[in-house]
Amino acid sequence: MSIIADPVDRRLLDDWQRNLPITARPFSVLADALKIDESEVLQRLEQMQSSGRITRVGATCSPNTISASTLAAVAAPDDQIDTISAHISAEPGVNHSYLREDHWNIWFVVTGPDRAYVDAAIKRIEAKTQQQVLDLRLVRPFNIDLGFRLDEHKKQTPTPAARTVNTEVLREGDRDILQILCSGLQITQRPFRKIGIRLNREEDDILNRVKILHDAAIISRLGVIVRHRALGWSSNAMVVWQMEPQEIDTAGPKLAKFPGVTLCYERVPVENIWPYRLYSMIHGRSRTETLNVLHDVCAMPEMANVPHKVLFSTRCFKQKGAMIKALSGTTA
Repeated sequence: MSIIADPVDRRLLDDWQRNLPITARPFSVLADALKIDESEVLQRLEQMQSSGRITRVGATCSPNTISASTLAAVAAPDDQIDTISAHISAEPGVNHSYLREDHWNIWFVVTGPDRAYVDAAIKRIEAKTQQQVLDLRLVRPFNIDLGFRLDEHKKQTPTPAARTVNTEVLREGDRDILQILCSGLQITQRPFRKIGIRLNREEDDILNRVKILHDAAIISRLGVIVRHRALGWSSNAMVVWQMEPQEIDTAGPKLAKFPGVTLCYERVPVENIWPYRLYSMIHGRSRTETLNVLHDVCAMPEMANVPHKVLFSTRCFKQKGAMIKALSGTTA
């Protein structure tokens, strides 16, 4: 049974985790679809945000297009986990940070306007924590469109087909728009007008640029970003696979489409320390459910007998939108 009992809330979350209408009054479109008043949509979203069920209504961007990012990890001694995680979370470009069951136990994503910023952030973290940071750079994504189906009676939405990113459409001022979208829209009748007021630009100009950036796949997803733990997905595991690039050519796309696999991508290994190249995330409502999905994954011909490691997440230290522009006072 879904942790969201209200059928309207379930539809609001199920149907609008992506493809938020890019129009002057997007929440009015949601209201029409749900057959309720626009004011009620706004109220419901505000309540779910304040209660922690959703992190924001906003965007995620295709990795390493408009900005830079990397997955990273440190091996924190047990008695220093809280201190080290606090140092990591204090870094402005860190947008996700988790404790996982492994020797390399604190995992985090470092984002920034360019690779130089990310590199500098990693150096700062190493200096503050006195720990080596594994820098696991993205090679290619197979599925980065994280979404969760709340209504178990509905058919799971297929993973959207990968879109080709076109960075040629980028114009001056787009980073400002994208940073606001990644931080989250104001939940109000005309959220794009609010962006325009903030940036001293017309609402129609903002809408036009958002449409262009979305069509160009620079914005990979625009919608309600849920907090999966608060909605019942209390178990998640990052499963890493030791495979060669030529094997990943076949295995990656198939693993990405496997039911229950929520993210899938290839990353650069670290010689003599971390040999894993293919990464997958499995989210479940229980540890048993997650392990059952993994059992089925291991039965795939492409994944059978592949050396792998399972890292269950046990704590979330930080979760927010990515940094597109450096904040005032931060430097590379």
